[in-house]
Amino acid sequence: MKMELDKDLFCVVGLGGSGRAAVRLLCSQGARVRGYDARAPKDLGDAAQELKKLGVELFTGELEATVFEGVSHVVLSPGVPPRAVRDLAEAAGAELLGELELSSRFLPGTFAAIAGTNGKSTVTQLLGDMLERGARPVFVGGNLGTPLSEAVAGPASGSDGLLVVEVSSFQLETVRDFHAHVAVLLNITDDHLDRYDDFADYAAAKGRVFAAQTADDFALVPEGDAFLTQLAAVGDAKVVHFGGEHSLVRIEGDVLLSTDGAFRFPLSDLAVTGRHNAIDACAAASAALLLGAPVEDIAAALREFRGLPHRMQLVCERRGVRYLDDSKATNVGAAAAALDGFLGSAGKVVLIAGGRDKGGSYAPLVEPLSKVGRAIVCLGEAAAKMERALGETDLPIRRTASMAEAVRVAASLAEPGDTVLLSPACSSYDMFVSYAHRGNAFAGAVRALPDAAPGEGR
Repeated sequence: MKMELDKDLFCVVGLGGSGRAAVRLLCSQGARVRGYDARAPKDLGDAAQELKKLGVELFTGELEATVFEGVSHVVLSPGVPPRAVRDLAEAAGAELLGELELSSRFLPGTFAAIAGTNGKSTVTQLLGDMLERGARPVFVGGNLGTPLSEAVAGPASGSDGLLVVEVSSFQLETVRDFHAHVAVLLNITDDHLDRYDDFADYAAAKGRVFAAQTADDFALVPEGDAFLTQLAAVGDAKVVHFGGEHSLVRIEGDVLLSTDGAFRFPLSDLAVTGRHNAIDACAAASAALLLGAPVEDIAAALREFRGLPHRMQLVCERRGVRYLDDSKATNVGAAAAALDGFLGSAGKVVLIAGGRDKGGSYAPLVEPLSKVGRAIVCLGEAAAKMERALGETDLPIRRTASMAEAVRVAASLAEPGDTVLLSPACSSYDMFVSYAHRGNAFAGAVRALPDAAPGEGR
């Protein structure tokens, strides 16, 4: 449905960060805007005042058909499950789209979209770092942090802009015309099964990143993954692989190497460790090459990258035990990858895990824990389910009621040379407002232990 900003009425559903960004964008373009949120105005805080100043008509409480009366476009925030909203929007004859789809219609530049269950934030930031060294203006954001709507008023808003966006399955549910010149799908493992009917439904949402691509575009997926290669064929793009023997960029021995040999990077120069980080580097370098980045810019960005907050971040070392914050590992696949990174290490791992269960299985943690684990400390709503699943490891398992207690118990179980790893495999929303809040609570509890000397953050 074509948008006519001077005539159409837009309703933004969900007034969190993404929704408010969509409201600001629409208001800046002269559109008439209505906002809806289930929370009462007093619970919206500063958002309610901002909406009032912008002249936005605000609806709150239970979602009813009257909210969409006269509305031509419904802009759905990614955190809001779409089914009930979709039914009401269709009944009103309104187009349903998300903030990602909406904002992309105002941005004529070149898009790179990074999707996947794990690693997408790292690859998005890495790719942005590689491209920002060039002459073209670059925006880095999306699900990573800064909503794409904010790019419309920024330096990358023109046709010469490069827009590097992390895209979640929630955002991809509502795309139609969103078009990435380079679309990357890193992996798919069980996640968000509390929102989707099953794994196939979740995977189909991820695959929508390729849907609008043309023969002039590139779909980038890991070599050897037949399922992701099949998903990449949803659109018409040329399928390109990374990470394997016949990939655009592969791991060969201890170097990253491009097919033509022009890009060669020693893995020892990566400041972040673990095979999963090397694979992420392959993906980012491949995307950068497809977007025309010079090999020297790619190498410089890899050399300087220090990782993201709450992703395998060293908090400190105490009595010979390292404490790592991997709170961003909000699903089982991410936690398993973190544990795999300790294969071959001298010490063992005391894992702190748990939180709000997302409907998947914890069985993939059993094998890596059996190889590298010392003990397991569980907390949160998923603790009992996790205990049952991880009992197969034959490792000591302790259940705790708080992060402070979890850290104290983990410290008592660890031996010199070991690592206490917070890698929850669950969302944070049972006890914390975000994975960052959880990670900060972990770091605070670690620093409250006696004899904890600050380590060098990574």
